[in-house]
Amino acid sequence: MPLPAPLAFVWSQLRRLVITPFDPEPGFDGFLERAQTESNDRAQVTVAVLSGREAERLFGVPINRRGIQPVFVRVENRSADGLRLQVVSLDPSYFTPLEAASLCHFSIVKRLSTFGIIGWLFVPMVLFLVPLKLLTAWLNNARMDGVFQARGFRLTPIEPGARAEGFVFTTLDAGTKAVHVRLAALAGIRQSLAVDLTAVVAAGPTRTALPPSALVVDFHFTVPVPGIAADYLHLDFDKLVPPASVVACAPTELVRRLEALPPATTNAAGTKRGDPVNLVVIGTFDTLLAAFAARWDDSETISLATCWKTVKAFLLGVNYRYSPVSSLHLFSRSQDIALQRARHTINERLHLRLWLTEMSFDGRPVWVGQVSRDIGVRWTTKAWNLTTHRIDPDVDEARDYCVEDLTQAQRVEAAGYVGGVGACTPQSPKHNLTGDRYHTDGRRIVILLSPTRLPVPV
Repeated sequence: MPLPAPLAFVWSQLRRLVITPFDPEPGFDGFLERAQTESNDRAQVTVAVLSGREAERLFGVPINRRGIQPVFVRVENRSADGLRLQVVSLDPSYFTPLEAASLCHFSIVKRLSTFGIIGWLFVPMVLFLVPLKLLTAWLNNARMDGVFQARGFRLTPIEPGARAEGFVFTTLDAGTKAVHVRLAALAGIRQSLAVDLTAVVAAGPTRTALPPSALVVDFHFTVPVPGIAADYLHLDFDKLVPPASVVACAPTELVRRLEALPPATTNAAGTKRGDPVNLVVIGTFDTLLAAFAARWDDSETISLATCWKTVKAFLLGVNYRYSPVSSLHLFSRSQDIALQRARHTINERLHLRLWLTEMSFDGRPVWVGQVSRDIGVRWTTKAWNLTTHRIDPDVDEARDYCVEDLTQAQRVEAAGYVGGVGACTPQSPKHNLTGDRYHTDGRRIVILLSPTRLPVPV
């Protein structure tokens, strides 16, 4: 019979004082409610990404605080060959189960610090409890190793008709996580190796052989991860832009409409111009998130909590991947989606803002927006916090970086430029809302996104 809530709290605190508790819940599977499944004639794959609270329940420790994120993977082999999960494709910086456990081990210093300053005033009691806390910590570290190993995905061949499942311990992502599951056919690898070795001997040392695509099975997932307040979560795009108001455009009409768009964003009142509208992306919301998810991060909404995170990152000179971005306006509203690609610190990042339009092309929504590169921070009287990010004045570089990045991600069906921004030179630049100068050739990049990854050209 469970204890009443007040007694349960008192008991848990006393237990933490006396021993080092470790209480994983091996039967917890609530994360499977959000699992995604894809299949073809060779395999069926199911994945789920755990939130911080879910990971702590399952593994008994706050694993996300160590920068580790468990990803559940289940593989059912439908092919005639053995399959093996290629973990590097899922995350090149993955942790092995024992490595992840070691990073989460209870440490002696932390165990002793739990007594606090007041506790150490009662030295006899502390001296009595210290051995018990250290002993239970040592025992639970061994248990933790076993839990992580038992839960980890075993990298052994998955035989035809068999199923394998477990967790891959990846680096931490929040908001949206791109999960690439690649399965290699073992018989194909052996055959390919013999063919490649023969070809290398015949062609000489300058030849580089890659295994044929038929030897691997790829699955790509875009998984929402609970934990941050992404700025687009509160939006209903059908209410924002009613489907009845959307105009389907032929290529010529689309170019005309895109070139007629405002040249720049504005302030909330629409009285001052901001950063140039230099980006057009064509694709559904899901396609858009999937295309950017592997390389770009969501932006959190502005709140006291996220402002405090931003201040800490600024003062400590560290990265904050999901830092909020300031609001710019287009079509009489602030951006619908803000994404960023963080770099070394919070002062260095690329960020883009997108607005849904009343246009569609080939049955796909058209989004327009702005992309620029932050290269530092400066003081300004034009922002409430007296500071602002300083953008690189060559905004065309960030625009072109965006299409190159999406091309590398194999998500671009087609791309080209239209006018409409208005050219200006470094000698006669324009300025955004906070006074930063920028220059441009006056063109917008238009990117037609692919809903799936495109094959790499040979």
